[in-house]
Amino acid sequence: MKINLVIASDHGGYALKKEVVSFLKTNPDLYQVDDLGCDSENSVDYPDFALQVAQKISDKKADYGILICGTGVGMAITANKIKGVRASSIIDLYTARMAREHNNLNVLCLAGRILTPASAIEIVKTFLNTSFAGGRHQKRLDKITKLEN
Repeated sequence: MKINLVIASDHGGYALKKEVVSFLKTNPDLYQVDDLGCDSENSVDYPDFALQVAQKISDKKADYGILICGTGVGMAITANKIKGVRASSIIDLYTARMAREHNNLNVLCLAGRILTPASAIEIVKTFLNTSFAGGRHQKRLDKITKLEN
């Protein structure tokens, strides 16, 4: 079954986004990728792109989102304003795995000015290949959902 992904960046994440999209598109049997921009290193406002991805996740029009800015922090802050989105800036493999297993992260935010393409791709692979553990973690997510409502 293909994983349906939406991805976007601001100017600070554009170069890394190109690398991540290229990797994902080498696996067309595994991933359907919808690149929502930006399309250059010209300055743009990250909230505009974070909103596009977060809305697709909230509307269940994609399985997962990937957002990339300079640090991943601005994208995560913005995406988390949208109901049903669980976004975090991730810069290592352990956190990528734990964020999926324990928090059922659905939007991965990457640091375009910190991560190398190779490390970002490993984080993406870990994120996409880790399942939510459920169990005791689900009751915690239910509490978060209650806060949203």
